[in-house]
Amino acid sequence: MEEQTVIEDPYPHILVSSKKELHGWWKGKRECTGERLLINPYNGCSVACIFCYARALPAQYFRLFNEKGIVTVFKDFDRVVAHQLDSIRVAACGYLSPVCDPFQEVNDRYRLSEKIIREFVERNIPIEFITKCRVPDEVIGLIKGQKHSFGQFSVSTSREEIRRQLMARGASLAELMASMRRCAIEGIPVVLRVDPVIPYLTDSESELRAMITEGIDHGARHIVGSVMDIPLKIAKEVFEKFRRFGVGFVYDLERLYVEKIDGYLHAKIDYRKRIFDRMRNLCDRLNVTFALCMEYEVIDGVPVGLNREFMSSVNCEGVDVPIYIKKGEKFIPAADCDGACLRCTEAKCGIDDLAMGRGGRTDFYLRDYRRWSRQLEGGNG
Repeated sequence: MEEQTVIEDPYPHILVSSKKELHGWWKGKRECTGERLLINPYNGCSVACIFCYARALPAQYFRLFNEKGIVTVFKDFDRVVAHQLDSIRVAACGYLSPVCDPFQEVNDRYRLSEKIIREFVERNIPIEFITKCRVPDEVIGLIKGQKHSFGQFSVSTSREEIRRQLMARGASLAELMASMRRCAIEGIPVVLRVDPVIPYLTDSESELRAMITEGIDHGARHIVGSVMDIPLKIAKEVFEKFRRFGVGFVYDLERLYVEKIDGYLHAKIDYRKRIFDRMRNLCDRLNVTFALCMEYEVIDGVPVGLNREFMSSVNCEGVDVPIYIKKGEKFIPAADCDGACLRCTEAKCGIDDLAMGRGGRTDFYLRDYRRWSRQLEGGNG
């Protein structure tokens, strides 16, 4: 990797140019029901959760973050995204971001997340964000005008003193809840992610109830849950960081985390199912929907998703977002459908590949969106 100048303010980072392309969910096992265009304007994250799995990702800029704590900012990435959006006539909801917080400190300086959201909304393409940080006013102003756009907010505890030990930065719980309320007041669908639950630390019924009820009180109508998983590559480092909660605590974690699935350590399946049953029952009693994020059990050597057992919503993110197609200068919903492409067998949107309930691929790239666009225009694909 070419040597770059490190900029210290507001957090150590470098600026690089990139023409990386929008793409869908990664190849392999998938529980995500809706199709998405994944967007990562930043590699690395100053929120610095002690369980952060981005530190285990193999791409060069994630390695830089893990080894030196330097965030990579993709300079003018909003223009790259805009050019790519103008090259397609079929679009899924944007996903900002699957790995690193879009509103972390460097975004205060470069505002790439706001600029990217604007590019989507000005074309009337839906976009969602996932954050542990305060949401900028500009983002709320932009998203509230797009019918299917929404926000997800992640918490791991209801106790501020524990939150500060789990992550170096990010919004306080009060600030995060305030952002949720601001979104809800403006009519933006709000999702609370209890993600991840930390075994033996934030998994009691009283704590789960506190997180969920607080989220509901601030506008959430759907809850996403997961139990912490640990990349094998950095497991030793993660367990060491949890020593701040006691040597005995780490000993208990190590005895619980014995299941290996595709390079990750998972808590024993009986434990996880007990937590998910508790969360689902809480959500049912509180009249909100519930789903899991990337939770699996191994059956006959094959990872099988647990949403089949615990999900109460149509889509795992709790918001039904259809595929959009371009008509004139703007995009519009392709069909009156629930957007659950993973289970779809009808392809009301006109894109047969996205009827994944029939079998076939579940990973798509910009070239696929361009091919579908040509098909809609009457080309040969």
